[in-house]
Amino acid sequence: MLLELARWLAQDIRAFHVFDYITLRAVLATLTALAISFIVGPGMIRKLTEYKVGQSVRDDGPQTHLVKAGTPTMGGALILVAIAISTLLWADLHNRFVWVVLITTLGFGAIGWVDDYRKVVYKNPKGLSAGAKYFWQSVIGLGVAIFIYKTAASPVETTLIVPFIKAWTLPLGAIGFILLSYLVIVGSSNAVNLTDGLDGLAILPTVMVGSALAIFAYVAGHLYFSKYLGIPYVAGAGELMVFCAAMAGAGLGFLWFNAYPAEVFMGDVGALALGAALGVVAVIVRQEIVLFIMGGVFVMETFSVAIQVLYFKYTKKRTGTGKRIFLMAPLHHHYEQKGWKETQVVVRFWIITMMLVLVGLSTLKLR
Repeated sequence: MLLELARWLAQDIRAFHVFDYITLRAVLATLTALAISFIVGPGMIRKLTEYKVGQSVRDDGPQTHLVKAGTPTMGGALILVAIAISTLLWADLHNRFVWVVLITTLGFGAIGWVDDYRKVVYKNPKGLSAGAKYFWQSVIGLGVAIFIYKTAASPVETTLIVPFIKAWTLPLGAIGFILLSYLVIVGSSNAVNLTDGLDGLAILPTVMVGSALAIFAYVAGHLYFSKYLGIPYVAGAGELMVFCAAMAGAGLGFLWFNAYPAEVFMGDVGALALGAALGVVAVIVRQEIVLFIMGGVFVMETFSVAIQVLYFKYTKKRTGTGKRIFLMAPLHHHYEQKGWKETQVVVRFWIITMMLVLVGLSTLKLR
């Protein structure tokens, strides 16, 4: 929106050509999203508190979390508003990738909003049924995967890239690409949602991974840099740097209010949307495996739940009594039960994410 205005003004004032630089607009998108969060955040928290949009805490969760009952939730709406406005202001709205990522984010956010609404209105901690949630996630995920495949401009845009190995790629074909993309988008969405269980635990890793993906997007969309570093050139992908920057700014702004002790929780409306956003960006820039590495905390949280459930069912079938591997799942609750303080779990998981993101970024050169 503002880019179009700048280009119109640049016809008479050459200085406005500076807004053609993606890097500048990415910085401005970050600052805009931060400003929106800081300005809108306090009022939104007051309204959520006024309307008694409070978090319901599950009885089978850690007992230390019972004090969190009543804390305003659905704060993820603040993140989505900041991302949407910043992206619309600073991104090139003629770019198809911008709209794909934005629509995906808002679509998954809508699913999360319904889930949170049911939790708040009906006081049901489980919210939207798992089947309904998965169905709508699948509809959006498959639709996005098919669209990306159908609009791919070159075969490399549908090829699986293996990090650290320069000469080995795997052509996926239509079914392979659509299936992989669907799994990445839906899986990433649910992984972030499972991680969002402690104050600030999910949002900063999301910011770090999203910021790293911004670098991958910029390089993938730059003909010279992508050729020099040996990664796929995806025309137009560089514009996703603006979206990722907006997501980072919105996330940092939200962390201001979500840091321990949290004034507001993001809820499914934020977690599902942010996870899907990471997934679809990774698919577009052909870095699904790198996302798996950088989002290692999200992966561990997801696997801990899957392993816990499968092992419990297996032992119950074999012995009649279900057994557990972890004291409690997801993984962050396991460490709480072992005696770690909430802030210790959060900061240590942040540190792990930072290390994994650096490993992921190293694949740009180590090939």
